[in-house]
Amino acid sequence: MSRLWDKGKPLDEAVLEYTAGEDYALDARLVPYDIKASLAHAQGLHAAKLLSAADLAILTTALQESAVAYESGAWQVTLQQEDGQTALEAQLTTRAGAVGGRIHLGRSRNDQVLTALRLYLKDVNQALTAGTEGVALALDRLAARYPAVALPGYTHMQQAMPSSISLWAGGFASEFRDDAAQLGHAMARADKNPLGSAAGYGTPGLPLNRNDTKERLGFAVNHEPVTAVQLSRGKAEAHLLFEICLLMIDAGRLAADLLLFYTQEFAFVTLPDHFTTGSSIMPQKRNPDVFELIRGRSSTAHACLSEVLGITAKLPSGYQRDLQLIKVPLFRGIDLAMQTLQILPMALDGLQFRPDHLHLDPAIHAAERANRLVVEEGIPFRDAYRRVAAELSEK
Repeated sequence: MSRLWDKGKPLDEAVLEYTAGEDYALDARLVPYDIKASLAHAQGLHAAKLLSAADLAILTTALQESAVAYESGAWQVTLQQEDGQTALEAQLTTRAGAVGGRIHLGRSRNDQVLTALRLYLKDVNQALTAGTEGVALALDRLAARYPAVALPGYTHMQQAMPSSISLWAGGFASEFRDDAAQLGHAMARADKNPLGSAAGYGTPGLPLNRNDTKERLGFAVNHEPVTAVQLSRGKAEAHLLFEICLLMIDAGRLAADLLLFYTQEFAFVTLPDHFTTGSSIMPQKRNPDVFELIRGRSSTAHACLSEVLGITAKLPSGYQRDLQLIKVPLFRGIDLAMQTLQILPMALDGLQFRPDHLHLDPAIHAAERANRLVVEEGIPFRDAYRRVAAELSEK
């Protein structure tokens, strides 16, 4: 198997397994984006008169056929190919012969994989944003089912002030909408065209127009100067993971509330049987595993962010192979967020509050009583506070 960087000498199998790791499998989700970027690159080569119209037609057909075959499962990236870029070029040379070998002019695996990754991140961001908005809508539906049902508001795990189901759900809905907005802002770094930066120092001697591929691929701007491209590696990824981390923290806090509300001591809510699991030893148990795992996975999101930041910290300029390792925590963080956003609306739609179990301590109105004394009698709040405290201590 000939890889893009092979120079005729075989690679030790143990070295291949160690250096490729699971990267070849991770590249599977980037192949469609690599094909899209490769088509734009081929068109750019033609526009620069570096590829004939006939060769462009051959490459276009080969890329389109490769895309269809990949979607059908007819080919996949293998360990021996090491990465998705070698796998795709192998497909092109099989389908287009020597013309397939022309595609790599004016690019490196470095800008090739980064272009595919950024196109992927832009699509993922849209899906995450839509999913987050979906959670907010599910919370809106929950609030609408209980428009005027009182719920204790807690501080320090003690009943503090009166709230309501709609106010509680609305607070979380607002935060999820804020998460959705911030996810959109996180894409600024990913919306820069890296294609044409090659290995980090441009394509000397080639009249390639980077604006051409920028427009074809829908990037907002070109990433300039070319030496900045490899320095930026990990930043767009970390920014997205940071927003995912905050999103998962909100999901975890929502889950923590519901887990407390689901206890027999609170008994504020019920969950449908298909969203709970049983015990292997206790016949009476129904366990809220979905919410427990949502709560726990906020820690996983945090770990993914920390790993990416740790990989990129203190690297020298230019491409380093360490950067390959970013894919593992990046994809893991994306996947756990997507899975959480998919299941959370279903869980919220199946959730039922039990208004007959929502008992408010009479003392929960103490702050309101103190405020009224200030308004009605004109006394300082601290005096009103002490009077109400004294009244409560006498009961």
